[in-house]
Amino acid sequence: MTNNKLLTKSRYVNGLRCSKWLWLEFNRPEELPQFSHQAQHLFNEGNKVGKFAKSLFPDGIEIKEQLDYNANDKESRELLKKRKPLFEAGFIHKNGNCYARADILVPVNGDEWDIYEVKGATEVKEEYYWDVAFQKYCYESAGLKIRKCFVLHINNEYVKKGDIEPKEFFVVAPVDDEIVEEMENVESNVKRLLEIIALKECPEFKKGEDCHEDDFNVHHSDQFWKDNPHCDILDLYWGGKSAISLFNAGILSIKDMKEDHFTTRPQKKQQKIQHKAHTTGEWHHDKEELSAFIKSLKYPLYFMDFESYQTAIPLYDYSKPYQHLPFQFSVHVIEKQGDKPKHYSFIASGIEDPRPAFAKELRKVLGDVGTILAYYQTFEKSRLKELAEFFPENADWVEVVIKRMLDLYDPFKNFAYYHPSQKGSASLKKVLPALTGKGYDDMDISDGTQASLQYLFVTHGSYEGKKATPQEVRKIIADLEEYCGQDTEGMVWILDKLEGLVK
Repeated sequence: MTNNKLLTKSRYVNGLRCSKWLWLEFNRPEELPQFSHQAQHLFNEGNKVGKFAKSLFPDGIEIKEQLDYNANDKESRELLKKRKPLFEAGFIHKNGNCYARADILVPVNGDEWDIYEVKGATEVKEEYYWDVAFQKYCYESAGLKIRKCFVLHINNEYVKKGDIEPKEFFVVAPVDDEIVEEMENVESNVKRLLEIIALKECPEFKKGEDCHEDDFNVHHSDQFWKDNPHCDILDLYWGGKSAISLFNAGILSIKDMKEDHFTTRPQKKQQKIQHKAHTTGEWHHDKEELSAFIKSLKYPLYFMDFESYQTAIPLYDYSKPYQHLPFQFSVHVIEKQGDKPKHYSFIASGIEDPRPAFAKELRKVLGDVGTILAYYQTFEKSRLKELAEFFPENADWVEVVIKRMLDLYDPFKNFAYYHPSQKGSASLKKVLPALTGKGYDDMDISDGTQASLQYLFVTHGSYEGKKATPQEVRKIIADLEEYCGQDTEGMVWILDKLEGLVK
């Protein structure tokens, strides 16, 4: 294989997950979809974690990333003689087809090495075994004696208090038993992946194959989906493995389900409602359940929504890895039935911890009585509980607020209202257009992930070090106001429609 056609550890792992992605990577890389902003953010966060992990080995030697595979292999072999921790040491397998770079190689005993694979996750995942086993496969072929293998992942219980202590921030997870077992598969996996790469035609999903998640978003153009535009069984509410089993058994449409196809889980009721709606093409609503929900509301009504962001390495004291830090809220208030809603909003400014100002401003808005509505309130409740945990002066207030909260998501998760256009989802992004005809398509910020990444750019700059210009700041703040405001105004519209259905 040419230098840019080597089977690297990332290509090996991704190839095991998706044959089509692997084939495109080697044969038509221009057809691969671009990384989403969320995927790129996670990649950048992983890079930060990887760099931070090197502080565990202060005498380590960094090998230049820009070196090509052959040059990296040559320099790595030379540096092995120094018997010091090596960062990004890379070795080409003797078969000439495989190549792997080690996050950290640590010398032990007289002539052995330990592998430390650094991950930005908070637990060990199965695919990490594939990754480390492939590395060991390459390194042992290059002549290294590998003693032990570890995965370094983030301790999600770590709370920042001053400078971050690497030994407390990371969990060192031994994975030798799993790697020994996985090593038995590497040779055959490599052979199969090389055969896929050499295919003349791109491997697409075909009828009769087992379905798998299209994590890389490459299968949407497969001929199978063009030939089966009615296939919607994977949209089955809480379908999960059951929906995949039905798909693999040839049940492609929700309309084709029979009585014994419905799950025995609590979601069986919703699945039957969905089946009927998709069969008739008509929406469903349960007046009695909707009426009971509406009657439980007490004015004034507060429609509340939060936006937050996450980083792998905590930025502020009294925060954890990947903790959601709320930076924005929107609240629409209806004082009494028939009144027009009043809108209140807040976006934290500056690079300081946004949570104190967020809590202070939210307390001014929520009043002392009345129902507080959120959509999927688990998120807002969790943020409030964290405010009470890390800022105890908010504890009593948070306790009262949580007791006043109701979830506008409840009637929709129970399918007291369901429209076929929701495609089995009860999310706000699906319910709002189904019920009101209004959505987020024309907005520059149209989902929570985009909102958090744009706010991070405004406050902390990009991963590459770019800072937002004053014009960009003004534009992004206005877009954030519009997006979060639509979430709570959309909840007002939804309640108005539900009241109309009940009447």
